[in-house]
Amino acid sequence: MKTILSVALVLGLCGLARAADEKADPVGTWKCEYAIGDLQRTATLTIKKDGDKLAGTMSWPDQKEAVLKDVKLKDGELSFSAERVIGGNTFPVGYKFTIDGDKLKGKGAVEYGGQKTEFDIAAKREKKDK
Repeated sequence: MKTILSVALVLGLCGLARAADEKADPVGTWKCEYAIGDLQRTATLTIKKDGDKLAGTMSWPDQKEAVLKDVKLKDGELSFSAERVIGGNTFPVGYKFTIDGDKLKGKGAVEYGGQKTEFDIAAKREKKDK
């Protein structure tokens, strides 16, 4: 009896996790805002479905369309990395977001010179023109 209850509980939790991923839809174009130090920054994040996988790009005012790597959606959390090019130097930046309808909220993290810097980042999904 305990085995049956355990299996039912595990299957139920797996169903809830899948439902959270289905409810948390990252597909679309997102306007991101964040600050590093005292500098306000913006970026545009585009997430698309590529078959059964997620793919996308991120662009900044001074850099166009870095292809996202390792795009994953698990338990309502979107994660990926993108390469940021500044002054001829390339910096891999990791991102983790929680999806809440048409809003993303999370953190970015970049390592440079042995120091890791994290920053808060938020985004709003652009509305589709009809």
